[in-house]
Amino acid sequence: MVKHPPKFKPRSFKDPDKALAAVQEIYRAHIEHLQHSFSAFGREGANVRASACYPYVKITARSSRRGDTRYSYGYVARPGVYSSTLTDPNLFADYYRDQFRLLIKNHDVPLEIGVSATPIPIHFALGHNFHLEADLDRERMRDLPLYFDVPDLSIMDDDVANSMNIPKPGEDLPLGLFTAPRVDISLQRLKHYCGTSASHFQDFVLFTNYQFYIDEFIQISQQMMRGTDDPLLKQHRSEYTAFVEPGDKVTLNKNLDHHAQGEHSGTPLSRMPQMPAYHLKRPDGSGITMVNIGVGPSNAKTITDHVAVLRPHAWIMLGHCAGLRNSQRLGDYVLAHGYLREDNILDEALPRGIPIPALAEIQLTLERAVAEVTGNEGYDLKKIMRTGTVATTDDRNWELRSSVVQNRRLSQSRAIALDMESGTIAANGFRFRVPYGTLLCVSDKPLHGQLKLPGMADSFYRERVEQHLKIGLLTMTLLREFAPEKLHSRKLRSFDEPAFR
Repeated sequence: MVKHPPKFKPRSFKDPDKALAAVQEIYRAHIEHLQHSFSAFGREGANVRASACYPYVKITARSSRRGDTRYSYGYVARPGVYSSTLTDPNLFADYYRDQFRLLIKNHDVPLEIGVSATPIPIHFALGHNFHLEADLDRERMRDLPLYFDVPDLSIMDDDVANSMNIPKPGEDLPLGLFTAPRVDISLQRLKHYCGTSASHFQDFVLFTNYQFYIDEFIQISQQMMRGTDDPLLKQHRSEYTAFVEPGDKVTLNKNLDHHAQGEHSGTPLSRMPQMPAYHLKRPDGSGITMVNIGVGPSNAKTITDHVAVLRPHAWIMLGHCAGLRNSQRLGDYVLAHGYLREDNILDEALPRGIPIPALAEIQLTLERAVAEVTGNEGYDLKKIMRTGTVATTDDRNWELRSSVVQNRRLSQSRAIALDMESGTIAANGFRFRVPYGTLLCVSDKPLHGQLKLPGMADSFYRERVEQHLKIGLLTMTLLREFAPEKLHSRKLRSFDEPAFR
């Protein structure tokens, strides 16, 4: 015997708000059904199988009609039937509404909303703060797959994002890059790796590989919450409603009267997660998130694999690098406009022969931010910043390799700096259609005898971290002024793209 949730017949809508409301109604009913069934399973020992499914959105496009050709998303490439499963329509409400609006506008056909055949795994129905192991004994854990659907990795791949998806005859074409279960597993992983709920993540994301930047971000954010006289921060102190730290610890902005409706403070963590995240929040989600990803391309891929499902407007790497040119000084900046990818971590999903283009909107904004924060403009920027290729390696001790082999590659590529994360973050931004950029700071010059040693490092950190971070924050503030359709470059889209941004 299987216990089913309430039934919903497919419905058609030409109003994006009504379409979203229908998705929310289906999702809520199916999630509540699973939660009630699980409660009976755990507390009352009920042995009735319960199943529920994700909602879907579908469009039957009769032509490739579209509106503004400057947009990189919001339309299907050719006539056909397209669909996508959807999850957590409250978290993704603004995103779904906008995608629905563009589809209706560009194709002038209704959207069909209904219940898909894709089961919702019980693990994803119980919320991000629920732990099955804590609520069930060993015997009930063993029996769980007999009574509930569990995650199925066969439908959680990235074939669409990797341009490897081949629909079977009669199968709908994809509307989005990710299936609902693929999104759900990333929402869970974000909480695991970053220590904060996915709902706190903002549309503009800074990645760093050093705790010093996080310490400075915490200090600056807390200054904004209580008020600051810093001219670079003062004008923005009333834009942000709250600051969130791992454990979902919320600090509300004391400069505001409304005190961020709906914010509830969690509990500070006794032990930091692997890649702690911090969020400077705005009411519309257009604030700034900063994540300490640690060292190495594996971490860089892991975090961007999961942040990508939130469909941010931009992510940027702020970190340290080895300067490769004799003319560079410690503390100089490097603006990456190309990447020599020797990280090896994405070679299968995105072969190294595929170029990762610089995005003009990001590049110009980063350059403008450096100029405003440092006071150097025009040709004088060359005194403190170089633009060029950044090499990314998977070997922390790259300096110990044979110089005959290593230096040839670096010289042939004309690389001006080397690090371990930037190429991976940019490549995954390209792969997942998220605007990306890199601004690094030279912390050592191994090829010229200037190694990163404790005394030198401490002096460098004191002098440059605050300025570098302020450049990153200003960059995100300036990027926020772009309309999404202008920020999301057509360079990130192929000739046969899903309609969803």
